[in-house]
Amino acid sequence: MSPKRDYYEVLGVPRTASEEEIKSAYRRLAIKYHPDKNPGNKEAEEKFKEATEAYEVLSNPEKRQTYDQFGFEGINQMGGGFSGTDFREFHDFEDIFGSNFEDLFSSLFGFGSSSRTRRRRSKGMDLRYDVTVELEDILKDSEVKIKLNKNETCSMCKGSGAKPGTRSSTCSSCGGSGILRQSQGFFSIQTTCPYCHGTGKIISAYCPQCHGTGKEEKVKTIVVKIPAGIEDGMRIRIPGEGEAGENGEQAGDLYVVVNVNQHRFFERQGADLYCRIPVTMTQAAIGCTLELTILDGRKVQVKIPPGTQEGRILRLSGLGLPKFKSSGYGDLNVVVSIQIPTNLSLKAKSLLEEFSKIQKESTIVKPLPLSRER
Repeated sequence: MSPKRDYYEVLGVPRTASEEEIKSAYRRLAIKYHPDKNPGNKEAEEKFKEATEAYEVLSNPEKRQTYDQFGFEGINQMGGGFSGTDFREFHDFEDIFGSNFEDLFSSLFGFGSSSRTRRRRSKGMDLRYDVTVELEDILKDSEVKIKLNKNETCSMCKGSGAKPGTRSSTCSSCGGSGILRQSQGFFSIQTTCPYCHGTGKIISAYCPQCHGTGKEEKVKTIVVKIPAGIEDGMRIRIPGEGEAGENGEQAGDLYVVVNVNQHRFFERQGADLYCRIPVTMTQAAIGCTLELTILDGRKVQVKIPPGTQEGRILRLSGLGLPKFKSSGYGDLNVVVSIQIPTNLSLKAKSLLEEFSKIQKESTIVKPLPLSRER
């Protein structure tokens, strides 16, 4: 088995490619290598699968970030990449090829059933919900409760839209397929039936609760699990918690976007944390041990070596954030800030002057390099 190629190489885009550039590159490859356009061509089929897997990862901000940082190993830890072989089971292709993507491929390749088109178009819409958490909240797995106003399948008619006890009839215009076909030369164009709106059925008596829509608005409380170490802006997908589908069909998904508030004292870089601590001149000069309260409330000892300079970074291993979807923790990097006294007593000033004489400090100076190792 040949080694897997880099996803960016597969799609032929740079690592800085935008979402639209990735979508456009995949659209081009999907049309070129789709199995229905290349019957019996195993090479084309493999290229189609390869491109689909690359798009499935790179079109998802969370998976793309993990792939950029950890490569294939990171994707495997998230649960793997693309797992299907039929493009119609993967992703929302209406977003890639437009709302008539099934019609487009039916015309080009001659596949696609009417029931398939009807199911795809009746799936409920995806929803987005933003939550905000504090930096301390992602030190471990946590939960948040959210309330959604959304359309769910009508409890009275079970999504049919018809009054209980009555039956809908088959649409005479489309014969129950939900689509109308029209031949134009070599192509067969299909469109959604305007009489039944793609359902294939005509309702004679509407449900009194949903008035024929098959949906009713409800307020639902959902518990969202926030994984430890999650990055700001990442999305959590909750299947089936989006808008209800048409005619009781599959609901859409809910995407919860997690926003992590900036902390007053601790700054994150991935799983690592940074903070600044004040150190007096004498403590920096002769060395000392200071007590620091870290993000989780624990008190730790920070050893200041003699002769410590302004801006020196002292690394405390394993005291950072949990690594997202991985084992271990990042580090806590403590940046030293030397504090110069501004109000000296006469005795303190006298002692410092005496110290200056002992050190034979010169008043003649030369410039230092603008950048130097600390």
